[in-house]
Amino acid sequence: MTRTWQISTVDDAARARIAAARIAASHGVSTLERTRLVAALSAQLRQCLVKGGGWRLTLRTTAPTGERRGGLLTVTLDAEPEATGDSGTDPAGARVGRTSVGRTGVGGKEPEATAAEGTGAGETGSETTATGRTRVVGTGAGTSGEGTGAGGTDGGVGWQASVATAGPGAGVPGPADGGRAEDRPVRVPRSRAALADALLGADEDAALVLDKLAEQEQLVAFHREELHQTNQGVLALHAELDAAGRVQRELFGAERRARTEAESARRRLTFLADASAALSASLNHEEILGHLPRLLVPDYARSVDVWLFASDDPARRHTTRPAAAVAAARTGRPQYAADHPSRLPGVDDLPPSALDPDQPLLCIPLPSRHTPLGVVTLTPPRERWSPDDAVMLVELARRAGIAVDHAQRFEHNRDIAETLQRALLTDLPATPGLNLAARYLPATHGLNIGGDWYDAFRQPDGGLVAVMGDVTGHGLHAAVMMSQLRTALRAYAVDGGTPGRLLTRLHAFLHHLQPDLYATAVIARFHPDEPEVTWAAAGHPPPVLRTPDGQVRVLDAKPGAMLGIPLHQEIRDHAVRVPPGSTLALYTDGLVERRREGIDPGIRRLAEALSAEHPTGLDGDLEGAADRILDPMLHDSQRDDDVCLLLVHRTDAERGDGPEGAPPL
Repeated sequence: MTRTWQISTVDDAARARIAAARIAASHGVSTLERTRLVAALSAQLRQCLVKGGGWRLTLRTTAPTGERRGGLLTVTLDAEPEATGDSGTDPAGARVGRTSVGRTGVGGKEPEATAAEGTGAGETGSETTATGRTRVVGTGAGTSGEGTGAGGTDGGVGWQASVATAGPGAGVPGPADGGRAEDRPVRVPRSRAALADALLGADEDAALVLDKLAEQEQLVAFHREELHQTNQGVLALHAELDAAGRVQRELFGAERRARTEAESARRRLTFLADASAALSASLNHEEILGHLPRLLVPDYARSVDVWLFASDDPARRHTTRPAAAVAAARTGRPQYAADHPSRLPGVDDLPPSALDPDQPLLCIPLPSRHTPLGVVTLTPPRERWSPDDAVMLVELARRAGIAVDHAQRFEHNRDIAETLQRALLTDLPATPGLNLAARYLPATHGLNIGGDWYDAFRQPDGGLVAVMGDVTGHGLHAAVMMSQLRTALRAYAVDGGTPGRLLTRLHAFLHHLQPDLYATAVIARFHPDEPEVTWAAAGHPPPVLRTPDGQVRVLDAKPGAMLGIPLHQEIRDHAVRVPPGSTLALYTDGLVERRREGIDPGIRRLAEALSAEHPTGLDGDLEGAADRILDPMLHDSQRDDDVCLLLVHRTDAERGDGPEGAPPL
């Protein structure tokens, strides 16, 4: 479509301007681009009116082609031939504006647009060509298609305008030479001319506004780009923070898992250490086995059953055992019996137990140096055991087996030592004028049996020798040495001799027989013809004497040194009067010595206990008196050493207090 207008007055220019604006609007040109087109067209029309003459405005629209997506709206302003005054020159034509129109508002490419044809909306500039022609360029903001043109873009629409003159000085002076377009006379009625001129002048104001708008658009575009870059940076920062957060969460999770595993391992090691201390603290195998249920239930097992092969309990020996326990006893390996695999390290899997098919069982042997001593059968506290718990339970069973093995060996040696010790303790002789009562209590804690002994025998001259001794060390070796000393002392006493002389010979015997073994002893000799008792001690606690009036004396005269030390010594005798009704107490350190307080307080307590006895009780029931003295003395004892007590009570032989039919002393 093509439309043409003849322009010679302001009124013609105004009508052409209005028509061009309406046509541009009807072809879908955006409001902003339409305003820019109209403002540029008005500026060119005003310049043409200033130059004078007739002008022709042509508006042409073309349909879209394959090379461009939208159509073209072309506005051309040409001078009439008579307006130049020179028919020999080319008409002074100017292409005022061009824009492309599309249904979607995206403009096509205009190949004739170049970067030299403008830089901003509504701006004008001058350019001198090689032929001396001057071209005034008005441009819009932006690009049209792929070419960077003099027009702006809004929805893909671009336009450009230019006016060329025939040469310098041609036409009427314009703004470049000081003339004003509004000062030129217009050949139209004044009212209409003023209106048209005002309309074109308003477009100039619109052009200024568009210039400001273009600047603001550039500023907005700059800030938009800056905001876009900022947003991109923020997004990148958020992405980095998110990645760092994920890594941190993973690290925190790994740390929590590691801390949980470390805490579990610490808990198991602490439990194992405490359990091992509890198991090794006792030398009684029944007590050790009794610790296992208390240690394992309920944290590591719901129930605990211990099968000890050498048990003394007939009921336990004939109890029906699960097949897994029998397999553990036969193979020496832990067995797991359930309807699912255990996945436990070092544990063999077996079918469920026929005794209780629904209950998983873990059967762990109790090892010893050669063969298993028994089997511990456990049921899980929850659904199943973890691998770490299973390893810990196997290790605990191993330590329990070693503790039971040591306890059984200790009990065996202890029984032998106690049997030998009791076999060597003599029967007290029945002697007129003297009553004798003795007590021997083996140690109940530790291997401290053996070494303590008492003896009483008659000499050929009628005297009675009472002996209390203690060999250093314990166990079988001490019991054997005690028997040798007892035999040697009896042999020396046959030849006669005082207690001091007997201890001196016994000291030499022990020093040559066992240079590294020592002993203590106290010997008291009673004779019917002597009102005194002769006694001597070698490193032994002193005897305690109770007189008939209830007074108690500790016979603490200076004793000799221990028997067997590498020192020559002559042990001295001591004598003390013993009237009828007196009681002499001989004892070992196990009766009076306590680790926290020493031996002296124990001796004082023994003296008090002996003093508290009634004279009739000592005369008529010396055995009961021995028990009554032991009870208060042993209530705070840990029983970690043997205890020996020998009471010798002197009666009135003339009254016949001695045993009936006994020969005189």
